[in-house]
Amino acid sequence: MPIDIHTQNKKLVAQLRDALYNYTADGVQSALKQTFHHQAKVFLSYPFESLDGCHGLYEKAFRPLAKAIPDLERRDTIVMAGTADKNKHWVGCCGYYTGTFVHPWLDIQPSGHHVAMRFHEFYRIENAKIVEMQALWDIPEVMMQANAWPMTPSLGREWQVPGPAPQNGLVPSPVDTERTATSLKIVLDMVLDLGKFATGGVAAMRQPDHWHPRFSWYGPAGIGSCRGITGFRNRHQIPFLNAMPSRTNLLDQGNLFADGDFVAFTAWPGMRAKITEDGWLGIAPSGKEITMRSLDFWRCENGVIRENWVLVDILDIYKQLGVDVFVRLREMNKPGWTEAADAVTQVNHSTALESSFSKGLINEKQISQLPNATTLLKLGKHATITALARDKAKILGIKIERVA
Repeated sequence: MPIDIHTQNKKLVAQLRDALYNYTADGVQSALKQTFHHQAKVFLSYPFESLDGCHGLYEKAFRPLAKAIPDLERRDTIVMAGTADKNKHWVGCCGYYTGTFVHPWLDIQPSGHHVAMRFHEFYRIENAKIVEMQALWDIPEVMMQANAWPMTPSLGREWQVPGPAPQNGLVPSPVDTERTATSLKIVLDMVLDLGKFATGGVAAMRQPDHWHPRFSWYGPAGIGSCRGITGFRNRHQIPFLNAMPSRTNLLDQGNLFADGDFVAFTAWPGMRAKITEDGWLGIAPSGKEITMRSLDFWRCENGVIRENWVLVDILDIYKQLGVDVFVRLREMNKPGWTEAADAVTQVNHSTALESSFSKGLINEKQISQLPNATTLLKLGKHATITALARDKAKILGIKIERVA
């Protein structure tokens, strides 16, 4: 019996997934070369943007990430495949990269702790090769885990987003065509009704008809997760719609496909809107038009949507609105210590220095930059020190003292 195209495509992507789970530099580079076409288009979230094929993906993204997280591994919670419009065959993967964050990455200082970064990655495949990749990495999630998010707090819950409740995200082959068609219709009907808000208001969206009363909406870091229609509307939808009453979904430019209970959408970009009214994400309304990259997964159950995983390129949105999050991050990284030689002299240590941090995250680099004579480091109640920084202080003979 011949293997169907979606089973073949899942097996192709499995080579890359396995290499990233058992990460070695040689293994990942080999898997990228084996699975990607040499002229593949690769799109990754800001600040990576368009990369030079699989070589650029490794050199600009994976290699620096693995340097920062030496025990890096990939874990997939959803793997699905399907055909979108114009007979485009896609494999969609949802999950997270994880390991111990011990070296700086994208100017995010390491926490020394276990870290997780969500991903939504979509691969378009032709003739047994990946010819296009559209992917979002939840970089703000890493910033938050390192206590280094420099923007507004989320309205929703920030946490380790789970996989599908029934643990059925690695969709088996062959394709269940009837189930797939049912799921696709459920999500498509919901999306079409969302577009009726501008003329018919909340009632026109018919949310109770499309969503389970206990549905979970897993938004990106910076927005957060919420539960049920009330939680979804209060924590995300109302602020979102208020900020962008005139917006256009670019469904015709995107790719919607299904596999069993799961439906996915990817587009680069998938929406165009103007930020007006109350503003969004703490940014004052400017009337400026932006585009939005939003890569989604839905799980259907008993005729409605029970779970929805959403990643949005938040950093790209801030950039389009004139805010460079990485500039603010670098400001947070500047040393916060002050010299207090007079105070130390009063306790008969004329060659010693006392330094202090009142708040923020103290990393190994900042400990190394303390004056050579420092013997005491005072931390305020809002200051956090990484394990590596604490070890560095011990090596240098610097005593750490917590003060109110």
